[in-house]
Amino acid sequence: MAKNLDRRRFLKTTAAGVTLGLSLEERIFLGHTVAKANTAERETSGNDLPTGTIGKLKISRLICGGNLINGFAHARDLIYVSSLLRHYFTDEKIMETWQRCEENGVNTMISTIDDPYAGGNDPTARVINKYRDERGGKIQWLAQCFPKSDDLFTKVQMAIDSGAEGAFIQGQVGDQWAQQNRVDLLGKVMEFIKRNGLIAGVACHSIEVPIACEKAGIPVDFYMKTLHSANYWSATPDESKGPFDLPGHDNLWCSAPQKTIEFMKNVTKPWIAYKVLAAGAIHPRDGFKYAFEGGADFACVGMLDFQVIEDVLTAKNVLTKNLNRQRPWRA
Repeated sequence: MAKNLDRRRFLKTTAAGVTLGLSLEERIFLGHTVAKANTAERETSGNDLPTGTIGKLKISRLICGGNLINGFAHARDLIYVSSLLRHYFTDEKIMETWQRCEENGVNTMISTIDDPYAGGNDPTARVINKYRDERGGKIQWLAQCFPKSDDLFTKVQMAIDSGAEGAFIQGQVGDQWAQQNRVDLLGKVMEFIKRNGLIAGVACHSIEVPIACEKAGIPVDFYMKTLHSANYWSATPDESKGPFDLPGHDNLWCSAPQKTIEFMKNVTKPWIAYKVLAAGAIHPRDGFKYAFEGGADFACVGMLDFQVIEDVLTAKNVLTKNLNRQRPWRA
């Protein structure tokens, strides 16, 4: 009885606004208990999240990332988190997350096709078709592909056969081929993707990749380039960064943010920024603002199902204010 009374008092103070000190995510989670989240869901339902266009695709400026459903947490030295995510993201939970995205205006997700690091357990192709067949899902899929220098097209063909609307070269592959002066391989994959009717992109962590692609005239439809500030405590210090402006540890994904912003300012291809929250180290209100003011046309963000509403609300708030943006919208 005392416990129930204490709980009622807690819910009453929650409704009275004592939770102002909590994050928006925490308040929304608590709000489900006191029927406040229904209001947030009504406010964000529909298709009023701003969009841009790449090729023939109309894409929400906030895109749902796919690392989490594969268990790639980038959790620094927390070794249990990847396993936790793989257990959390059952097929049903993946579909629930995509459905919540669609209900709140996020119409596109990015995830892998036959990720070699998933040990043969990449769920994306299986679940996206299940989602479309069983729930009538319409979310668009930009497939992250892992081509090999001696087998450029097999992974891309798998994405095409599995119903992806776009495909792009995974970031580490893009970095490696540019480092090896093999941008010709990037071009061949782009041409194959486009020949099959999908939009085609190159992902990377290093700004040297789009620099090389632009110089060589590689026919990309979009770039996918990391962008975040280094304003978080676990960021790699400048003196510890690796060659090719790449970090030596799994705690920094954009080693040269200002160089990225300056170069991309004059690039006319659409730009999807990713790792904009530094894998959870930066709050969405700061990460989204930094990315969009820095020139990104879209932000790809890994989202748990209960984070979708907060991220949509935050993105809409950032995008509808006067951004200090120097790069024109390219999509």
